[in-house]
Amino acid sequence: MNWVLVLLMYALLIFGIYAIESAARHLPVSARLLEEFGSAGAYYADLQKRWIVYGTVVYFATALIDYRWIRWLALPIYAISLFCMARVMGSDDEVHQLRLGPIVFQPAQLGVASGVLMIAWLLQGLPRLHRWLGLPIVRIGIIAICSGVPFLMVMKMGDMGSALVWLPVAVVALLIGGVPFRYLSLMGILGFGCVPMIYMVVLPSVSTRGPERIQLYLDMLKERPVDISGPAYAAYYVSMAVGKSGMSGSGWNASADRGSLHDKRYIPWKTAHNDFIFAVIAEEFGFRGSLFLVTAFAVLLILCLYVSFYSRDLMGRVIVACVVAFFFAHIFENIGMCVLIMPITGIPLPLISYSGTFVVMCMFMLGLVQSIWIHRNAMEIVKVSTVEPDFCR
Repeated sequence: MNWVLVLLMYALLIFGIYAIESAARHLPVSARLLEEFGSAGAYYADLQKRWIVYGTVVYFATALIDYRWIRWLALPIYAISLFCMARVMGSDDEVHQLRLGPIVFQPAQLGVASGVLMIAWLLQGLPRLHRWLGLPIVRIGIIAICSGVPFLMVMKMGDMGSALVWLPVAVVALLIGGVPFRYLSLMGILGFGCVPMIYMVVLPSVSTRGPERIQLYLDMLKERPVDISGPAYAAYYVSMAVGKSGMSGSGWNASADRGSLHDKRYIPWKTAHNDFIFAVIAEEFGFRGSLFLVTAFAVLLILCLYVSFYSRDLMGRVIVACVVAFFFAHIFENIGMCVLIMPITGIPLPLISYSGTFVVMCMFMLGLVQSIWIHRNAMEIVKVSTVEPDFCR
């Protein structure tokens, strides 16, 4: 086991519990729950603890099983995720969640995890069937289909934030999957050339809020007048909470007397425990706490890249690299929208935000990384065990 990776993951999870308890304090709960837990934040923090327990079981089960066996689950899980996303597309749920009994989850996150497994499995397995299946154009087609189908489905839902996660995942899969640089250069030129058409024609047809949020971001970036009591409310007060925090912040669970904007409900209180949790962390823990969080995430991703370097095959390298791209996209977008370097999108901060099944999904993906580390020398063990000893010759 890579225990540094394990300890770092649980350090972020524990930090997230404290952040959720403060960020979720304004959410409405029943009188019975309020009497039992003392506050809404404590209730949601307790729910997060339960999801972490479930995620722990998933994490260690995934880590101890060879990922070459887990790959056989890629196709059925991928098919199930596409079916669930199709179900959500026909509903009126604004948060794009699906309920299966007591479990409520977002199929888009399941699609990313299963899509990464599918891409890694096919990139390694298909060339063994025939050498033509290892051609660069075939690799590009595999990545385009496995990532393009869920990307288009999520865009059709109007969830621009979850769809954008697929872009860095697909780019990293192309880089690690062995696609030559000349192909990547041509795809990059064509992609940049299509950006105006996508922004002006395609995006307005699949999402009404996407173009508005991008335009609002551009207006604030160029210091144009915006309505801070209307569309610019969240972006203005969230960035103000981060900017005024100073070195040490206002303190955990700070009240309005200490200048907390969150206690005054200026930070959107319905999503403060999820999408805007970094703004709460920055306000309460200041620059030091924010720097600690960003540094912890950076070390986590560097450790994952270290695991990828020691992977025993292409499949392991692709899985770890795509997991890093997935986490980086979430971290960059969630923190970026709180400091006005990215448009506002509804996307959680991994291991920190209250997100239920998303925490389990993140721990599952880190469990895959751990499995790749644990079984990195499995082929060498097999080779050594098959050598005939001298006394048998």
